[in-house]
Amino acid sequence: MNTSTTTQQTDIKSLLKTHFGYDDFLANQEEIINNVLDQHDTIAIMPTGGGKSLCFQLPALAMQGTAIVLSPLIALMKDQVDSLKANGIAASFYNSSQHYEEQQEVLRNLQDETLKLLYVAPESLPQLIFILKSVKISLFAVDEAHCISSWGHDFRPAYMQLKSLKEQFPDVPLIALTATADRPTREDIAAQLAIPNAETFIASFDRPNLYLDVRPGQNRNRQILSFLAKRGNQSGIIYCLSRKSTEKLADTLKSKGYKAEAYHAGLSSEERSEIQENFVNDRTPIIVATIAFGMGIDKSNVRWVIHYNMPKNIEGYYQEIGRSGRDGLASHTILFYSFADVIMLRKFAEGTETEAYQLAKLERMQQYAEALSCRRKALLGYFGEHITEDCGNCDICKTPPKYFDGTLIAQKVCSAVARLQEQEALGMVLDVLRGAQNAQVYDKGYQHIKTFGAAKDISWRDLQQYVIQLLNQGILQIYFHENGRLLLTPLAKKVLFENKKVRLANVLQETEIVKTDKAEKSSRKRADLFDKLRTLRTKLANEIGMPAYIVFSDASLEDMEHKKPRTREEFAEVSGVGEAKLEKYADDFLRVINRHLDGLESAVSTHERSYKMFAEENLSVLEIAKRRGLSEDSVYGHFIKMNQSGAEIDLYQFISSEEIQQIRDAEIKLENPDGLKPYFEYFEEQMPYWKIKMGLHLSAQ
Repeated sequence: MNTSTTTQQTDIKSLLKTHFGYDDFLANQEEIINNVLDQHDTIAIMPTGGGKSLCFQLPALAMQGTAIVLSPLIALMKDQVDSLKANGIAASFYNSSQHYEEQQEVLRNLQDETLKLLYVAPESLPQLIFILKSVKISLFAVDEAHCISSWGHDFRPAYMQLKSLKEQFPDVPLIALTATADRPTREDIAAQLAIPNAETFIASFDRPNLYLDVRPGQNRNRQILSFLAKRGNQSGIIYCLSRKSTEKLADTLKSKGYKAEAYHAGLSSEERSEIQENFVNDRTPIIVATIAFGMGIDKSNVRWVIHYNMPKNIEGYYQEIGRSGRDGLASHTILFYSFADVIMLRKFAEGTETEAYQLAKLERMQQYAEALSCRRKALLGYFGEHITEDCGNCDICKTPPKYFDGTLIAQKVCSAVARLQEQEALGMVLDVLRGAQNAQVYDKGYQHIKTFGAAKDISWRDLQQYVIQLLNQGILQIYFHENGRLLLTPLAKKVLFENKKVRLANVLQETEIVKTDKAEKSSRKRADLFDKLRTLRTKLANEIGMPAYIVFSDASLEDMEHKKPRTREEFAEVSGVGEAKLEKYADDFLRVINRHLDGLESAVSTHERSYKMFAEENLSVLEIAKRRGLSEDSVYGHFIKMNQSGAEIDLYQFISSEEIQQIRDAEIKLENPDGLKPYFEYFEEQMPYWKIKMGLHLSAQ
């Protein structure tokens, strides 16, 4: 490594700590930043929450001139600019939401070269080209770069104007960034932006803090209400396919006492802005939205995302769940899966120019929803990232299915499909198998079919899941374009006529799903200090008219709670505390922390303090005694008092059953002695007082 490279790395590390308050980079960030600093064009594929913004913000600070950031959404620009300003960085944005005077001030600052970053909407770029040619441009950053590709899941025609950037500014490095792009989309981004030689960096798509949970679509509202009951005022988003669904569900939640709002394209821009602002500022914790919501929000403390309906592709699903847990803390994602959603999404795709492509993407999404093995493996595998170990943080890993011999069930299902002449869809096949006595069955005379009622001992929901498993195993297939009728495959013939064995997974009941939830555990473990810090953050944010996470993220508050800094020097070590935030906020937060800690020390009894050090800080008895200036006898005595008061502390880890029996024997021989000294003498001073006292306490229980 040459000296200049070493110096460069030292400089960017220093800038990282000074302006953003972090000691280390996330995966791939440093390599991407160095590539930009070396004046190379770059394509960065990084998951939401993986630190994409830093990959152009930090080079902008290190390089001469102004970085021009092309961003698709006005709300996203404002959030990022507010965050940069909070970190003491000169930044601004230029778009149609500003008044003429405001725009002119931005342009004056650009010409005076006082800005390090300028965010611009693609539609506004042509108006600025003349000025941009007259100032020093450090780099171009194209955010949400998949929007330039017609293969991408969110194509935007306005991005096509960016094709000319490399022609007009050939010597300015360009970095294109996106969270979701498969290989065809990545290649198209390079071609459309005229950067064929750009180095591509693909960070891990793994977001291990996100719990991946897929549930059957029955009783969705009841499941959602049960889920929300455990989450207090946590922020979350529920995605629905239709505007009507968002309004209906939001009304249901409000009727149950939740602060929730519907968000969709049918609202006025003023209404949408107000709803979004209330969400960002934690005034409305729950948004029920169409997929239009969330792309422009840099809110780090979204704790959960629910898909009321199945998304049309994995890219969209991944991007939407990625809007939760951006601070790295545990977050929960739920996808409700129903076959009706698949039928509806197929109808949306039919007749479009890219029908075959969309249907193939939908099929992959369906396969993910039906997976009976680790979901993270399936999700990462889609993006070409393969992991060998199960993740342990999805519904399948938490409650793996138990398999059974489902050959007889499979034979009954295949027989019913055959006797229905392969003309009926899933719902009718289930009704016939369960012997449903409804008009549709009787009108067609299906009550006379031999397999009518052959599976009446299996619930409708369970039987539906078994049929989906048969579809996923290739025993049945669907003709979507013919009303979703079920057909037998060559494999089904083997099941029917060659007694081919079929393994089915037991269907998980709703009550079994996710008995342990990282987000719940995290929430339960939070001490009062976290709530006090959050209250202060809200107060300070309201004073400056900014979202709470602009002051500090939840991750920073948790780090404060963990480190409990008492001085400015200690506060500077908290993650996310740079120089600007140290000056602005250290005194306020230290005041709250110190008052909290002083109050704890005065309120907690001496035996409780020893117990907390043992149970929560994992200190040994010797370490507690040294830190507190006590004897080990005193510390053991504290443990005995805590046990007497009902605390869950296992005293048997300190004394054996044989020693307890010896103390009982001594009590009998000494004939109810007065005090502990007779015992001490009886054992020839070889058994310490604390053990005698503990033995007597346990013997009396």
